[in-house]
Amino acid sequence: MGMTIFALLEVFNRPKERQNLFLKGLLLLLIIHLGGELFIYSGAYVYAPGLAGAQFPFRVLLGPALYFYAHATMSPDKAISKGGWALALSGPMLVLLAMIPFIFMISPAEKLALANPLTRDPELWKIAVFTCLFTTLVFISFTLLFLVMAFKLHNNHQQQLLERFSDIEQRSLAWFTPILVIWGAVWLMYAVEFSLGALGWFWFGSGKLLPILEVFALAIFIQKALSQKVLNQSEKGLPRASQPRAALLSADKMQLIATKLERAMIDDKLFLQDNLSLNKLSESISETENHISETLSQFLHTKFFQFVNGFRIEEAKRALQDSDKLITSIAFDVGFNSKSTFNTAFKKIVGNSPSAYRNSLLDNK
Repeated sequence: MGMTIFALLEVFNRPKERQNLFLKGLLLLLIIHLGGELFIYSGAYVYAPGLAGAQFPFRVLLGPALYFYAHATMSPDKAISKGGWALALSGPMLVLLAMIPFIFMISPAEKLALANPLTRDPELWKIAVFTCLFTTLVFISFTLLFLVMAFKLHNNHQQQLLERFSDIEQRSLAWFTPILVIWGAVWLMYAVEFSLGALGWFWFGSGKLLPILEVFALAIFIQKALSQKVLNQSEKGLPRASQPRAALLSADKMQLIATKLERAMIDDKLFLQDNLSLNKLSESISETENHISETLSQFLHTKFFQFVNGFRIEEAKRALQDSDKLITSIAFDVGFNSKSTFNTAFKKIVGNSPSAYRNSLLDNK
């Protein structure tokens, strides 16, 4: 709880970007969710039993809030659709409807009595169990739906980066998909444990293991989200309405562009620029970005990222053979911004690491 509050205070001191706005909303919902669980597990509900379950409608918004944060961070579309907002808000509405009997048919004293099997009313207990199970089912369904939507959004973001930039490490949000998996697993386990508890079934890790996992998941997300830079519009790609829909170029035109691209790489060595982008390449060879992208995908069967890094790796192979430079120095010399990205690209294209490749050259001498 304290970690989330401090993170929220940190975000409030940041510029009023959409990314920070939705991160504030997500952190606030997490505080409400954690506060509600703390209210129950600490036993504080005995002082205000009427507040028991008040966090249920807000909890359903966690999945949508995570998706909205992802949308503000990665999507080239500047606004979330009305349908997206309506879908997100329908979850809490369903929960509130299901909670009407629990709210209005059970008094605070009767809610307190439900906590003890010896004092609970069987009929009122059925209402409470139904409320818990239904709200949990809605939580699971909406969380899963919006996590899938967030995953698709992230995948589309990465694909657009591959088509537009030669360096995607700081833009790709590579941490986001693992976070989706971690949050999905934690929230699913929470929902299962909560449902089993409502039915009176407990296991040795109830109330112990899950809070530990939740702390780890929350710490990782907060650290990554707070350190994530705000991407500019070009780094998010093109809005759906602006993306090319069909092939427009003839084979002869694509052959001409392919020749220009090869000349720009071999003769002018543009790949040595560590910040080379599709836009800069377009200006250099006097061809539109769409025409270059179409040529790369339809004629050369590759993406901008792989196309540029292919030339960088070939240059690195020559440097590894002809010089004794450190591998890190070679990586920066040929246009990469980090050794890890260089190693990953080199191994994918060549089949082994740069150091293993250099050693194999020495063994063959």
